[in-house]
Amino acid sequence: MLSLRIDGELLDRLRRHAAIRGMSVQDYVVQTLVRDDFDERFKSAVDATEKFYGVQ
Repeated sequence: MLSLRIDGELLDRLRRHAAIRGMSVQDYVVQTLVRDDFDERFKSAVDATEKFYGVQ
């Protein structure tokens, strides 16, 4: 479970972005967190592979 406290302006922005995608605010936030986590893990994996093979 994740609990966030955000101000009204940010909540309004999140609602607009979620509505554009036909999602709830909760689903939109979770999808964004998962996507960002994947991007970070993918970059770390690429960096580790390049280090292993000696790519500069």
